[in-house]
Amino acid sequence: MAEPAAVARPGPLALAFAWTGGVVFVLSLGSCIYLYATAWGIEVTGGLWRPVLADIGLFTLFALHHSVLARTGAKRLVTSILPAWLERSVYTWVASLLFLLVSVEWRAVPGVLYALSGGWQLPGHTAQIAGLVLTMKATAALDGLDLAGIRQILNARRAAPPRHVPLNTAGVFGIVRHPLYFGWVLLVFGAPTMTGTRFVFAVVSTLYLAIAVPFEERSLVEVFGHAYEDYQRRTRWRIVPGIW
Repeated sequence: MAEPAAVARPGPLALAFAWTGGVVFVLSLGSCIYLYATAWGIEVTGGLWRPVLADIGLFTLFALHHSVLARTGAKRLVTSILPAWLERSVYTWVASLLFLLVSVEWRAVPGVLYALSGGWQLPGHTAQIAGLVLTMKATAALDGLDLAGIRQILNARRAAPPRHVPLNTAGVFGIVRHPLYFGWVLLVFGAPTMTGTRFVFAVVSTLYLAIAVPFEERSLVEVFGHAYEDYQRRTRWRIVPGIW
């Protein structure tokens, strides 16, 4: 009887590819936060609708990839072409490069909705810090290496079975079902000075999250079944407590 063919394992190049993708992801997020805190906080003049429409189109390009390739059916298609252990890393690479493109090419929008001064800035900065802390806690609970596609390659290199990430409903996940998104909302809407550029980015990115959540939760029900449905009943709010 013929022996079964050995399953290909990722080599050093695959591991380097995954780690580099993780670095690119951090750089893309860091670039966005840096530009939001600096250049996007500067008031500009000029036409309104052209930059707004350009920004919406730019973010839609990122959103389409980020949503479509995160669905179960799309993942099956990708893993029919690539090794399963490489799928998440490739996703991270493409999403990170697209998000970097969004950040670098984001068009300045004229106007300032409000500009708080003195002690009135404190609530805004507090909300932003809370958003960062919430995001870090949620990422740590979900395993950042798994999200970046690094853990899958590490497991495959030592022939370990794919790691099933358990459903986490404790800690920050007991506040809202998507604490990462709640942290994002606090970060982008907490700015004491809300320029047109910041406001459009905050609205467009948050609107995308609100649209994506029902599709994401449908996939989570497919993975976790009744356990996630029970979690939905226990933890009512999706993103923002008391609102939605």
